[in-house]
Amino acid sequence: MEKDLTKGSPFKLIIGFAVPMLLGMLFQQFYNLVDTIIVGKTLGVNALAGVGATGALNFMIIGFCMGVCSGFVIPVAQAFGAGKGAELRKYVFNGYVCSIIFSVVLTVAAVAGCRALLTLLRTPLDIFEYSYSYINVIFIGIPTVFLYNIVSGIIRSLGDSKTPVVFLVVSSLINITLDFVFILGMKMGVAGAAWATNVSQLIAGVSCFVYMNRKYDILKGGREDRKLDGRFVRKLCGNGIPMGLQYSITAIGSTILQASVNMLGPVYVAAMTAGGKIFNFTCCPFDALGSTMATYCGQNVGAGKYDRLGKGVMTASIIGWIYSVVSFVVLVFTARYISLLFVNPEETQIIELTHRFICASALFYVFLTLVNVVRFSIQGMGFSGLAIIAGIFEMAARAFAAVVLVPAIGFDGACLASPLAWVAADIFLVSAFLHCRKTLVRISQSRH
Repeated sequence: MEKDLTKGSPFKLIIGFAVPMLLGMLFQQFYNLVDTIIVGKTLGVNALAGVGATGALNFMIIGFCMGVCSGFVIPVAQAFGAGKGAELRKYVFNGYVCSIIFSVVLTVAAVAGCRALLTLLRTPLDIFEYSYSYINVIFIGIPTVFLYNIVSGIIRSLGDSKTPVVFLVVSSLINITLDFVFILGMKMGVAGAAWATNVSQLIAGVSCFVYMNRKYDILKGGREDRKLDGRFVRKLCGNGIPMGLQYSITAIGSTILQASVNMLGPVYVAAMTAGGKIFNFTCCPFDALGSTMATYCGQNVGAGKYDRLGKGVMTASIIGWIYSVVSFVVLVFTARYISLLFVNPEETQIIELTHRFICASALFYVFLTLVNVVRFSIQGMGFSGLAIIAGIFEMAARAFAAVVLVPAIGFDGACLASPLAWVAADIFLVSAFLHCRKTLVRISQSRH
């Protein structure tokens, strides 16, 4: 069901929009956890480390794909907020065409360069083949990433955050089932976990696409809406490419950090893998708030209601800060026990390192709140190019941790990498948001 985010209490709108998205993200992370649990428990520490060693590379390529899709749907949200149905449908069609082109090019490039990239990352030889088997299959599934993210993004741009969750939950259950079938039943190893992810994501994307085109009348247009238009392509790429690059630039710092941790050995890689999985699960509320603010700000900018932007950002930030405090307290006492999901109890060193990694991250979740809320708000307002600058700040901070801190203080340096990146990004993002809001108001006043 379509939902207008330009009217009513920002708190109620943000909570109502974010909660369904949060549930979907939790389910998504849940099946990612199942992948990791099965790999770690049945295939061993080296297999777990092998999958974990691909984390930064995965984020750099798949993150770019997701960022591009997020950018493609910003004009859709703005057109919806402005009540321009014909323009919205043209953005949707041109977004499909751009997604197909991007997915084909990226799949070919990523698969062809996969082994070379893992070598460049200095992936340890004893886990190299595990890493290659996993990430190569993930890259083959890049078209499914585009399919699900562009379609679910369009649905959310129309104010419906619930429908994508339904299909994501179903695909999560399919993913978990396929994990057992491919890894335990068919003995496909770590590649089985990757194939399970690809197949389930394909099912979610196709289901969303079919449902969306039957359900939403605003998307039902004529042949005149299904034409490739350079103006629309330029605006789509003007939003999508910067957002994709923001993810990839951020991931470059993570990649440098991953290479540095790889030099410490499989035990540290495994600990960072387990800690990363816990982090991904606990930071879902921040991701949900960020995606909510992209749609919220996109619709309100389209409607010309700039006074609601600051109220929305403050509301979302307060929600995130409250969660940050609660999650830190909980993780301090539970992280060791949660790590037992990934490794056996006798792996005491990995358990302690995992606890140290996740607690260091959680201590700085208040800064991660602003990274997600403010960055996505800026993107929703139509200033996606600034996301690249924020990504550079994050990249520089993680690279500093990798090059300076890890050699000096070991694994503790890796634990501090993300907190430093969040603080660095916030320094830029807060001032950038204020500048963007003033710019929109000034443009609006000049037109009147």
